[in-house]
Amino acid sequence: RSLNMGDQQTGQISENSKRIAKNTLALYFRMFLLMAIGLYTSRVVLNALGETDFGIYGAVGGIVSMCSLLSGSLASAISRFLTVELGKNDVARLREVFSMSNIVILLLAAVVFVIAEPSGVWYVGNVMNLPPERVEAARWVFQFSLLTFLVNLLSVPYNATIIAHEKMSAYAYISILEGVLNLTVALLIMHSTFDRLKYFSVLMFLSAVVVRFTYAAYCRRFDECGHKLRWNKRIFRQMLSFAGWSFLGNGAYMLNTQGVNQLLNVFFGVSLNAAREVMSKVETSVNRFVTNFITAINPQIMKSYAAGNYEYMYHLVCRGAKYSYFLLWILVLPLVLETPAILRLWLKNVPEYSVVFVRLSLATALCNTLGHTFLAAVNATGNVGRYQTWVTIVGGLVFPLSLVAFKLGCEPQTAFYIYFLVYFVLIFVRMVIVSGHIGMPKSLFVKEVFMRIIPVTLLSAAVPSILVCGMSPSVWRVLIVSLVSVCSVAVTVYFTGLTDGEKAFVIRKIKNISKIKVLS
Repeated sequence: RSLNMGDQQTGQISENSKRIAKNTLALYFRMFLLMAIGLYTSRVVLNALGETDFGIYGAVGGIVSMCSLLSGSLASAISRFLTVELGKNDVARLREVFSMSNIVILLLAAVVFVIAEPSGVWYVGNVMNLPPERVEAARWVFQFSLLTFLVNLLSVPYNATIIAHEKMSAYAYISILEGVLNLTVALLIMHSTFDRLKYFSVLMFLSAVVVRFTYAAYCRRFDECGHKLRWNKRIFRQMLSFAGWSFLGNGAYMLNTQGVNQLLNVFFGVSLNAAREVMSKVETSVNRFVTNFITAINPQIMKSYAAGNYEYMYHLVCRGAKYSYFLLWILVLPLVLETPAILRLWLKNVPEYSVVFVRLSLATALCNTLGHTFLAAVNATGNVGRYQTWVTIVGGLVFPLSLVAFKLGCEPQTAFYIYFLVYFVLIFVRMVIVSGHIGMPKSLFVKEVFMRIIPVTLLSAAVPSILVCGMSPSVWRVLIVSLVSVCSVAVTVYFTGLTDGEKAFVIRKIKNISKIKVLS
């Protein structure tokens, strides 16, 4: 009997691995299209609006984005509760969770609108460092950015449902629709005779409305989405408790991103917001390499915890962190080495400070990516208080330290040096807290993650760096360095980053693909 149970467990793990791989491929298909669309869209929008209006859109939109610390907290709670109930196969409880998710989101939308509407209008008109002739347009941006945020907020339970059911292909297609709509908006404003900044904010709102109804229409196929809203006081309290702790961590991250963005505006003006917006576009595009993989693996981490399969969860936490880093590094290395040339090819007119902002943000993204699976494991337990408290205390240092630095007359990039150092320290804080919390040995994470990524990072960067030093800047150098970087990372990952079992798995897959090609 024990042998049969072992075979069943092995088969289940194999099936889960296949599902993760399938979902990851669907999300990467989505990512490559969205990256191409998004980068071209950013170029079109920057050229259509100009540096000043582009900076205004980033700065004013950032005010509304700060509200997402609330929505992000609830999104984590909703995703966690839906995924865990699916892992337990409790259909009745699943319906109640989805119902309460919609009720909570509706209540939050009402609260955000009542608070953000008057305070945001006041902040735009009285605090922000804006050209006087563009204040009215900035108010338009704020109003429609707020409406866009509220529409996206109402989509949260539906997004979480699709991810919990691991229907990543649908999630990918709807995201592609969103990218195509945003590109259409960018092309439309190029030929607009109206105020382009106002027109852009209105069209982005209409795009969000279309995506919202698309999510709702698709989710009708899931049983829990087809029932009337019902109040459940116990679930309401559990969600708010979980979201309250997540709010701390999200709040620190929001201060470190949009809060610093506002500091840049107050101390240096909208031109620095334009550079910050360029940095944000690059960082978002690059992070999709990781978030797609994490989106595919997180449900399995939560479901393995719900099923009591803790050893498999430890396995997923370590390998998820390692693979996430490798996926990001293979893209970050050529981008960091050739940042000036790549930005010129992409944007033509590159805002000042964009190069240093982009490089520092990519270095920070590498640090941050090691914590994604830790967060998924803690969320699975539902006991997130200690983790979020320490993440908030340490991570929240970026904003006050940046404020002090700017008051002392430091350069704008100082904030991003601080950002990198804080998140580097945060790697070890997360490891210590989470390892103790879920019972995973710290030595396991050190052995399976740190002892793999450090040699890969150092060895793979050597040859591309030599090429950058030995060749004159040109498009050909960008292409050669990028190709060599990808090959260098791939080779070093295989020989120093993978275990013997992982190498054998790669060889088997290559052989299977070769057989298929020969037969065809």
